[in-house]
Amino acid sequence: MSKEAQTGPDSPTAVAPIPFFPRLVATGLFSGYLPGPAGTWGSIVGALIYYALPWTERTIVLLPLIAISFFIGARVSAIIAAVEGHRLSKASEFAKSRFQPGPHGAADPSIVVIDEIVGMWVSVLLLPKNPLVLLASFCLFRIFDILKPYPAGRLERVRGGWGIMLDDLIAAIYANASVHLLLFFLTLALPGFLLQ
Repeated sequence: MSKEAQTGPDSPTAVAPIPFFPRLVATGLFSGYLPGPAGTWGSIVGALIYYALPWTERTIVLLPLIAISFFIGARVSAIIAAVEGHRLSKASEFAKSRFQPGPHGAADPSIVVIDEIVGMWVSVLLLPKNPLVLLASFCLFRIFDILKPYPAGRLERVRGGWGIMLDDLIAAIYANASVHLLLFFLTLALPGFLLQ
């Protein structure tokens, strides 16, 4: 298809100004523009925010933060996707072709990483706040986010920014459940492991 034919809001050649606040939030404080795997950078930003902010280990703090950020994330993601289309970094393009072949429906540009930030927070929900648990949650979330186990792959097709957020939410739930199981078995074998 020629560049002239690739017009419209979902076209990678479409150019329009993006307001500062949606860009700031959707790109995870501009971490989505860093070279390499943007989703990993976004997850790192999410992990750092979680670890740096006080009281985020408390459900009463983290759960509202997740809920508010999820809805804001859906809105700002839709704004960015309408301009950027399905523009992917080389790392994202490789991961999608390797692990998620076929059409993807709704646009999900690489620079949007608010989904990974919120996903990282869901991954650590109700877990002890310490570096080893955070690392395990991070690694498992990245794996599930790349593999997109059912129903994540289907939910990413939902339009309006919701699909961008929902597939990472499912990946994060898988990661969270996996870390809970891992800790359960470790504490059976080693009482008190990682709980202090």
